[in-house]
Amino acid sequence: MNATNENQVTRRQVLATGIATAAGLTAAAGLGNEAAAAPAKTQRMPVAFLPHGGGPWPFVEMGMDKAEVNGLAGYLKSVRTLPHVTPKALLVISAHWEEPVPTVMTAAHPPMLYDYYGFPPDSYKITWPAPGDPALALRVQALLEAGGFPSAADSKRGFDHGTFVPLKLTYPNAEIPTVQLSLKRGLDPAEHLAIGRALAPLRDEGVFIVGSGMTYHNMRGFGNPAAVPTSEAFDAWLRETAAMEPAARDARLKAWTQAPAARLVHPREEHLLPMMVIAGAAGADRGKVAYNGTMMGVRLSAYHFG
Repeated sequence: MNATNENQVTRRQVLATGIATAAGLTAAAGLGNEAAAAPAKTQRMPVAFLPHGGGPWPFVEMGMDKAEVNGLAGYLKSVRTLPHVTPKALLVISAHWEEPVPTVMTAAHPPMLYDYYGFPPDSYKITWPAPGDPALALRVQALLEAGGFPSAADSKRGFDHGTFVPLKLTYPNAEIPTVQLSLKRGLDPAEHLAIGRALAPLRDEGVFIVGSGMTYHNMRGFGNPAAVPTSEAFDAWLRETAAMEPAARDARLKAWTQAPAARLVHPREEHLLPMMVIAGAAGADRGKVAYNGTMMGVRLSAYHFG
């Protein structure tokens, strides 16, 4: 794939879409009758940040505590009931994809990307054949461009385990069109909050925006009793932060490294950054703790907005 050519084509498509939309609106404005009325809005979708666990944990035996596995799996299955109506599409921001600029998957039929290593053979036979949504990918790029973010497209990338592992539990029939969006390298929390704000209009277009990461992600801490107090301290801070009014919430998330035990919980913050995108897309909605449990002893939580 020639990334430069693809980006040029995509940018032309984005501009063409914007021009066509503007022309349509102008024509409608000139009608001055019922035909000019704006279409009824789709019911606003919530947004959610999910902990996706470790590797293919729900689908292969990994020697984990059954109560912990069942607790997180049960929560992820319940996420299907969060939207009051069936989403037209899913937009997933996965901790397992970083690019120089926000990049969207554009394949109509995305393949699987087994981006984990050393697990049992069955781990590499898991399937989740959700269709892609090239039109949604183009819409995501248009919103990002309007928000001041150059963007790119990837027609080859498949669903990584930040998407297919949790969503195979949430939507086991893989029936809803799904697009992945990357993080932006540099992992600036303010930028990711702004990315989320740029994407917020999708909530009124039937798109369920999901951030997939982990509220604890220090590989040396899993299964280590010494890590439990640090995970508890950071999780308490995050629960308090998510419930704040938006300006205070976003200010705290921008300065997340000042939270208790922040760098012990997240030596590298890629698994926390999807939470920033979700908070940005949440707008005025305050967060609610939707799940609070443990995995290999450390504290994890999930958040819903709207």
